[in-house]
Amino acid sequence: MYLYNSLSHKKEEFIPHEEGKVSMYTCGPTVYHYAHIGNLRSYIMEDILEKYLRFVGYDVKRVMNITDVGHLTSDGDTGDDKMLKGAKREHKTVMEIAKFYTDAFFDDCKKLNIKTPDVVVPATTYIDEFIRVISSLMDKGYAYEAGGNIYFDTSKLDKYYVFNDFNEDDLAVGVRDGVEADENKRNKADFVLWFTKSKFDDQELKWDSPWGVGYPGWHIECSCISMKNLGEYLDIHCGGIDNAFPHHTNEIAQSEAYLGHKWCNYWFHILHLNTDDGKMSKSKGEFLTVSLLEEKGYLPVIYRFFCLQSHYRKSLVFSWDNLDNAKTAYNKLIEKIAPLTQGSAEDIDKAEYDRLMQAFRDALDSDVNTAMGITVLYDVLKSKANASTKLALIGEFDKVLGCDLIENAKKLLEESAKASADIPAEVMELVEQRKEARKAKDFALADELRDKITALGYEVKETRQGTEITKIQ
Repeated sequence: MYLYNSLSHKKEEFIPHEEGKVSMYTCGPTVYHYAHIGNLRSYIMEDILEKYLRFVGYDVKRVMNITDVGHLTSDGDTGDDKMLKGAKREHKTVMEIAKFYTDAFFDDCKKLNIKTPDVVVPATTYIDEFIRVISSLMDKGYAYEAGGNIYFDTSKLDKYYVFNDFNEDDLAVGVRDGVEADENKRNKADFVLWFTKSKFDDQELKWDSPWGVGYPGWHIECSCISMKNLGEYLDIHCGGIDNAFPHHTNEIAQSEAYLGHKWCNYWFHILHLNTDDGKMSKSKGEFLTVSLLEEKGYLPVIYRFFCLQSHYRKSLVFSWDNLDNAKTAYNKLIEKIAPLTQGSAEDIDKAEYDRLMQAFRDALDSDVNTAMGITVLYDVLKSKANASTKLALIGEFDKVLGCDLIENAKKLLEESAKASADIPAEVMELVEQRKEARKAKDFALADELRDKITALGYEVKETRQGTEITKIQ
């Protein structure tokens, strides 16, 4: 299996630190608002990676944080705390906001067939761990106190900008608009590990620490939660590409300074979901949620299918037309699978099964190429394999793809059967006569029978799945 490693900028063979086991960390949500579908693209692709690793036999332990304190609206350690901003917006406490939007996030994940990680840790439950690691960084000379806050000293590193040869003047302050430099910092690139005296006098959540009452910075939480639950050596760290700098850059800096050795071997970054106007974000007002998709008549799994049709390292453009195209493709796929679920059990064609299974694995082994994996899915349907073989392959593929293919194919048949049960016997008799006329190539009679069916208030047409009868509205 090969993965593109954002740290080396090339595809590398995936070799875990411990044979047969994979440690995997996912940057979780900041739970101050609903997740938009751009956020959720990252979680879908991380879910695919985890499920595929399990599919090929790895014992995976995946950990995710929940950011419920310390994430500011600026990357320059300035701006409002996002959680406090959410609490003010809704006139609730920070913890009420955190509980509500954590539940909402996992509800969305469930709808999108995203597996809950093995370990989920709210940042507010690990305060003692943050203090312990920050204290160690200070003892080792990697952190300092200034203006009441504790900062990481990036000048002590051989290389800070590890993901790219960034221009320090361009990126040292932050990557977002409106960021002002913190005058307490010795170096522009330094970042806060712990806030005490700052402009956040109204911060609701504060804890005692050796440096005064305060709260942790955003970056320290992921390092501590990962190291506490996955040990000193991390195999895969996942997240959206916008987290590469400064969040993941800072994670590497503080984790390796604390440990004294390389921390994570593979960095798996998912590119943005864009609109025609650029990157989707809450701040721009393009706030598309799973609930909104449902209100507009889309099954959440349609959005998952939409995401899988593109490679995770390519920006994906969202539009309603593009989502409609994915919906049409998904529905046609389900229609093709539906007849397979009705056939009698046959022996699996092992040669065809192995050939197509290998093609699927080749696709996913090549940097989790889900688009090619879906192409193999269509190859299964076009193959000469019997129905049992096709159904077995589809079921196995969907353990990774998570698109409810067989489940929704069976539902389609059930709905079709229910609709047929409501059709009057007279209409069904005419439909059967028309079928016989078509077999006999008596198309004039077939047309006459169709007109009689229409006169009774029903429409009949032939599809790939057979004869479709619908009531005229």
